[in-house]
Amino acid sequence: MNPAGTESAPGRRDRKKRRTRAALTEAALRLVAERGLAQVTVEEISEAADVSPRTFFNYFACKDDALVGDQAGDAARLVARLAAVPPEVPVLTALRTALDEVIDEVRAERELWCLRMEVVTRNPALLPRLLAGNAETERAIVEVVAARVGVEPDHGYPALVTAVTGAALRHAMTRWAAHPDRPDLADLVDEAFAALAAGLPQPDRP
Repeated sequence: MNPAGTESAPGRRDRKKRRTRAALTEAALRLVAERGLAQVTVEEISEAADVSPRTFFNYFACKDDALVGDQAGDAARLVARLAAVPPEVPVLTALRTALDEVIDEVRAERELWCLRMEVVTRNPALLPRLLAGNAETERAIVEVVAARVGVEPDHGYPALVTAVTGAALRHAMTRWAAHPDRPDLADLVDEAFAALAAGLPQPDRP
């Protein structure tokens, strides 16, 4: 057991790694937003983050990976949180619960998240990498949802519920980013999930 007030070396190392990864991502996004994708090198990103290019490649295979973020890590954490929700919880509620930490992280890094949206929009060459990461995440979620409801992953329901809840999350995040005076991100996600749970009823006319 560690003495009171101390922390294990692995814990410190993990936090240092997360800080380094975050610094590289932020440097990459800011430089590309300023100059454009083709005008920024790994060496310049590394210098801006105060690390060596060798360190950069310990975290990312290429410049594009630094721009789209740690999609594999994010997916693994989301899937683990979903799997930890008790099995008796309905699927939509379980998915919404699993998204709590995602929402907290996006809120805490709003400026960086909005900057990533801007960079991807202005540099369409990044879209295939981003979409591939999203597809991998959805496949992993489909498997967990299938296990929760007791069907095979190729059954239509797991893929459909994964797709529509993913779309609801992205829609809420886009509204939140575009209109800072709108309700909190969590409220917008709740609103979208409530609409899904109700069967997407048509709104009343004004």
